[in-house]
Amino acid sequence: MGFTLLYLSLIILIPLAGVFFKAFDQSWTDLWNIIVSPRAMASYRLTFGTSLIAAIINAIFGVIIAWVLVRYRFPGKRFIDALVDLPFALPTAVAGIALTSLYAPTGWIGHYFNETSLIGSLFPPDGIRLAYNAVGVTIALTFIGLPFVVRTVQPVLEDLSHEIEEAAASLGANRWQTITRIILPELRPAILTGFALALARAIGEYGSVIFIAGNMPNKTEITPLLIIIQLEQFNYAGAAAIACVMLIISFFLLLTINLIQWRASRFQLSVR
Repeated sequence: MGFTLLYLSLIILIPLAGVFFKAFDQSWTDLWNIIVSPRAMASYRLTFGTSLIAAIINAIFGVIIAWVLVRYRFPGKRFIDALVDLPFALPTAVAGIALTSLYAPTGWIGHYFNETSLIGSLFPPDGIRLAYNAVGVTIALTFIGLPFVVRTVQPVLEDLSHEIEEAAASLGANRWQTITRIILPELRPAILTGFALALARAIGEYGSVIFIAGNMPNKTEITPLLIIIQLEQFNYAGAAAIACVMLIISFFLLLTINLIQWRASRFQLSVR
């Protein structure tokens, strides 16, 4: 216990406490003005909004991908299984450049949605922009968060016996009832864990987002970038103040998810 507390203190608690102490080097008025400035509030909305949307998308499609990888056999399965881990190994800056080259208005995919294309002409006057806006940020955050859900749900699916589904079918349950009443309750704790991990990664992501976001103040500027800007301007107290807001909001989001996961696990045990 002593070693654990010492390690956590040196690696996590003391650095986080230092951020709060640095933030309070300034007066309460200056601190409040930095935290609730229009530029900071816009970055909060963009960062936490797109992170939440990306985590929800990953929670849905991550479960589907994990299901396909576990329950089906097809050519190239091992290659696709290994491809899921690519966001873990790929440098975030490289991921951002790659996504921008794909989804920018002149990119391989993005040019099909600009105003001069057939698809873009259906949405006048400017077509659909997949980069340099909130959509591009969501795409980047979905890319880097997908492996967390897949790798969290996959081992649970592998341990889930087929006999449970066969028993449900023999008792007259259709496929939808089997999924909603048998499979999903077993996967719920793993899905919530993967969702929380993807959300936490998305909130603090920087490298893969700055290339595709556009970085326009009050519009497409994420909070981590705003912190970097404050540091480059030698406003260390201001950067620490914004970082404290991110820490507090992230803590309560993850705490809420963990409480939901704990209650789901308790309910699952009580049912058994």
